[in-house]
Amino acid sequence: MNPSRDPGAGPLAGLRVLEFAGIGPGPHCAMLLADMGAEVIRIQREGGNGWPNPVVDRGRRVVTLDIREPAGQAHCLALARDADVLIEGFRPGVMERLGLGPEALLAVNPRLVYGRITGWGQDGPLATAAGHDINYIALSGALAAIRDKDGEPVPPLNLVGDFGGGSLFLTVGILAALLERERSGRGQVVDAAIVDGVSSLMSFFAGLLPGGRLSLAREANPLSGAAPNYRCYRCADGGEIAIGPLEPKFWAELLERIDAPAWLRDGCADPAQWAEQGAALEQLFASRTREQWCALLEGSDACFAPVLGLEEAASHPHMQARGVYQLLDGVLQVAPTPRFSRTPGQARASVEVPAEQAGWQGPLRGCGD
Repeated sequence: MNPSRDPGAGPLAGLRVLEFAGIGPGPHCAMLLADMGAEVIRIQREGGNGWPNPVVDRGRRVVTLDIREPAGQAHCLALARDADVLIEGFRPGVMERLGLGPEALLAVNPRLVYGRITGWGQDGPLATAAGHDINYIALSGALAAIRDKDGEPVPPLNLVGDFGGGSLFLTVGILAALLERERSGRGQVVDAAIVDGVSSLMSFFAGLLPGGRLSLAREANPLSGAAPNYRCYRCADGGEIAIGPLEPKFWAELLERIDAPAWLRDGCADPAQWAEQGAALEQLFASRTREQWCALLEGSDACFAPVLGLEEAASHPHMQARGVYQLLDGVLQVAPTPRFSRTPGQARASVEVPAEQAGWQGPLRGCGD
């Protein structure tokens, strides 16, 4: 790491990250590191990755190289010599064939933390097969537990696999390897597989299943959307609200505030009563608009929130008060997270850099610089 950078630029100021452009979890991991102050150089092919994203792609120097050619490979090798971290998301064996695999790069830079993100992992029968988020969460047991009212599995966007089980676990692994490097002086390979990460995310449920404390069947799972006290309801204006008063005292507060029928106050412990209880609440919540319910319930212990679209979320008073969103180059973006009291992170724009000028040249310009 280069200690000369301003500590106010984030807790990872001085960290040098070499990112090989990909789609999904790899770019998101690089964004998180860049937001926390790391200097990130992205290597991409002509035309980019096909999914330009002004939010996830922020905070880099972007260099276009053909890494299939010796000149491009040599340029990458030169950058890797002085990097702290490398991020790549190719299929297993691709970087090795290019002469840029862990063995080759750790030989020239023993302190390098070599981060690899794949769906299936670096080994196993499926390692070289194509796949996407939906496939990885299907194999990991998560998709089977996320179903609609008709009992069909519902892909939860690509949040659970690519980002929950992918980029966040890759980021944790990289940071852990950097911490260990402070003791040993040596880098290592971080193999982050989405099937591994999603399986870890499912550990809460796996720990409760053997004792019968929880069922993953939608009709009996209190977290599935079937229980009347943990689901969404439609309002008179077509808007939607979400309630989650799982604890009896919160459930009692909700029912008191909305003047619900007294028979509902016995609780939601019996799945056999969920349909009837839910129908009663559907009728009640449909009697007022979303804004009326917000005025009555927001800020209370009823465990309530309106269901907002992304555009609405940015303008909600709570999100505005915390500064969750900000403008960068005229684009609304989520602010860096998590937050640090002494070395706050910073969202920064990316810049294109000619290949001949690509190198570790210090921090990018930040917002307001």
